[in-house]
Amino acid sequence: MRYMLMHKLDDSNAAQWQATPEVIAAVGEYMEEVSKAGVLLAAEGLLPSSGGAAVITKKDGQTIVVDGPFAEAKEVIGGFAILQVRDQAEAVEWATRFAALFDHDIEVEVRRVAEFE
Repeated sequence: MRYMLMHKLDDSNAAQWQATPEVIAAVGEYMEEVSKAGVLLAAEGLLPSSGGAAVITKKDGQTIVVDGPFAEAKEVIGGFAILQVRDQAEAVEWATRFAALFDHDIEVEVRRVAEFE
């Protein structure tokens, strides 16, 4: 089963977007471990929403593009990983280990990837 792990950051807290060298090294070691375990399919960190955009399409066909930062969204996705694991419990275990690397509050959402036949 594939699961996506998404770690969320406070978009208004610049310190959360500037990881210390120690955290960067710890995340690197973690990613190496996940890769060696054979469960890592993809992983990327994201930059703050200030450099992003949101595309909103209305039911009437109108399209609106909103440049970041997004005032209505306090928490945004700071990065993600897609893992191929046995079950949700294993995905939660990897997410828990990832969250423990940080010295601030962090939420890691674990969601199963939809697979259609």
